[in-house]
Amino acid sequence: MSKKQTMPVKTGDPNATLAWAKEAVRQVTLAWRLFWDQRVPLWTKIIPPAALAYVLFPVDLIPDVALGLGQLDDLAVLLIGLKLFIELAPPAVVREHLRELGAQIQEWTVEEEKEGPTVIEGEYTLTDGDEQAE
Repeated sequence: MSKKQTMPVKTGDPNATLAWAKEAVRQVTLAWRLFWDQRVPLWTKIIPPAALAYVLFPVDLIPDVALGLGQLDDLAVLLIGLKLFIELAPPAVVREHLRELGAQIQEWTVEEEKEGPTVIEGEYTLTDGDEQAE
């Protein structure tokens, strides 16, 4: 399981679209670099061509009857294939390529991952408004 750090993007932020586009380009570039990296297993490298083949060949789960609607499944397959490929690639190789692409990565140790979630102990009391009728 990997720890991820996400940046909150406000919808009214004019730079939100630019930030999203930059991240999309970074993910595609990362996938391209991982595809050609010898340390990524061959079975993992089958995912991107399979996703691309689904888009290019005429067999479709959702027929392209209405312009735009039929292409949504194609886009979904491409995005899921890209995400799956990156997730199944060796994490150390992914981190190395992300660093080379200029991503800021939060490092953690194996001991931190074994510790599990942080548990905060505390006490609480019920007031009259919080009790449920039985």
